[in-house]
Amino acid sequence: MLELAGIIILGILAQWFAWRLKIPAILPLILIGLFVGPFSTLITEDGHKWIDPIWNGTSGLFPGERLFNFVSLSIALILFEGGMTLKKEEIKHIGPVIYKLITLGALTTMITAGIAAHYIIGLNWSMSFLFSALIIVTGPTVITPILRNLAIKKDLSTVLKWEGILIDPIGALAAVLVYEFISVGSTHGTEYTQETLIEFGKIIVIGVSIGFTSAYAFAVALKQKWIPHYLINVVALAAVLGVFVLSDLFAHESGLLAVVIMGMVLGNMKIDALKDVLYFKETISILLISLLFILLSANINISELELIFNWKTLILFAVVVLVVRPLGVFFSTYKSGMKLNEKLFISWVGPRGIVAAGIASLFGLKLAMQGVAGAEYITPLVFMIVLGTVLLNATTAKLFARFSGVLLKKSEGILIIGASPPSRLIASYLQDAGRRVVLIDSNAKSIEYAKEQHLEAIECDIFSEELVENIELNDIGILMALTGSSRINEYAISKLQNNFGELGAFRLISAEEMSNPNDNPEEGLFSHTDDYINISEVVRDYPYVNEIEINSKDHYLKILETTKQDLKTIPVFIKDNAGEIHIIPSASEQMPIEAGYKLMYLGKKIGV
Repeated sequence: MLELAGIIILGILAQWFAWRLKIPAILPLILIGLFVGPFSTLITEDGHKWIDPIWNGTSGLFPGERLFNFVSLSIALILFEGGMTLKKEEIKHIGPVIYKLITLGALTTMITAGIAAHYIIGLNWSMSFLFSALIIVTGPTVITPILRNLAIKKDLSTVLKWEGILIDPIGALAAVLVYEFISVGSTHGTEYTQETLIEFGKIIVIGVSIGFTSAYAFAVALKQKWIPHYLINVVALAAVLGVFVLSDLFAHESGLLAVVIMGMVLGNMKIDALKDVLYFKETISILLISLLFILLSANINISELELIFNWKTLILFAVVVLVVRPLGVFFSTYKSGMKLNEKLFISWVGPRGIVAAGIASLFGLKLAMQGVAGAEYITPLVFMIVLGTVLLNATTAKLFARFSGVLLKKSEGILIIGASPPSRLIASYLQDAGRRVVLIDSNAKSIEYAKEQHLEAIECDIFSEELVENIELNDIGILMALTGSSRINEYAISKLQNNFGELGAFRLISAEEMSNPNDNPEEGLFSHTDDYINISEVVRDYPYVNEIEINSKDHYLKILETTKQDLKTIPVFIKDNAGEIHIIPSASEQMPIEAGYKLMYLGKKIGV
């Protein structure tokens, strides 16, 4: 009981420290696991581990096959949650690159890393390709914290995010294929190859079919309200575990693919109840990741670490980082239109995560127990790649982004809170002017209208942590709160300006502030005589943005006075002589103006 409670407490503490230090949680988790596991044997009098998942084969926290079962079910839940975060509309522009990364890139990685492991470490071909299959995967749980603090283009963040999630089941399946190949027990002949391919085909067909069927069955149950609201989360948990086990019964090792397919299908359905399921699964995933990394690293023995404590391991690591990963990326992005510096950055950022470590432990231990030659190298070698790549990327990603030129000098993207008609009109104008604009609203209908106008829009609640955690908003530097609720607008500024207001955070003034010109807030937007009701009425009657050239600062002030007298005109932007657009604050008189600047305004045309 003490050991189990200790793992949970240590795991959550590691997650908290990772959050405070802004590093991937995998680093403190693995280090804690190694400390309470193999390293503790150097301290204890009798040489026992402080935490030992399996000892003497039949004793420990998870004796016998129970650790394998726990790891398998945990990874299934983690992959399901990852699948639910995938939205097909996110990859309409860069889809081909992602598809090639998870196919051609994965194949390149498997072949080159296998050859490297064979000739550098001296593993036999079977173990070499099992190792290379396991390090195909880049983990979303480690990529997200690394990218969260990098102001890079959305396309780069999206490529790395999707690759990290989609490559998990592909890497797992590749490892399964090699594992099945080894487990069959034959060493040559057509029958051997045919048998392995048949088993792999069964995994694909059954995993995909059960995943799709289960997703639609669960969706029907939600739509028909066959499940009470208070049971939805636990029923979803039971359903994922059931799908994993059922798929494995029909085709061994097909469960991972089934749950990922189920998550992807459900994640792209418009069912309100699924939001609660996703939040619940995120919480479960954090707990399971915390447990798994400590357990799996604690399960490694000192003798296994001694196997890889040599210069050959360092050479293999360098080849994986500097040769294998870049080859896979450059083959996958050939003729993709991506710039050289973008390819180099993607090549550098390739940390391995929980799936690699979990499956390595599963297969490595199973094969070692069967006495397969070289199996004892699999777990420590994969853990070395996982820990090394995460540590390398966590400490150098920003430096490399700056060196390669993909780090944005300033975040010029614009986040608009609210997707009402005024917000959509303003967003359309800014987007046509070449700025990236993202609309946020909890109203599904407003988001749907925005997308029909070809605007980038996200349905979410600003009171949740979803926005702050979204790595694809790293290039946002201007925040505009345009909702009809002054409370929400003020909350958006106070909560989000540190993340998205690098170049400015603005909100519409309230009716109370509008009635008192002396009570003009510093973050006020457009005008101190126009609130949400005014701007909505103007956009309803005049749904377009006008433009007028400014001759001088006095001319600008005269135009502003006209807009204050006429409730049907609202100043919104200034375009300078370089074509750069600047948002007008409510203290609009203070804007720096030169001859040739242009004023953009909403409402009827003025002739000043």
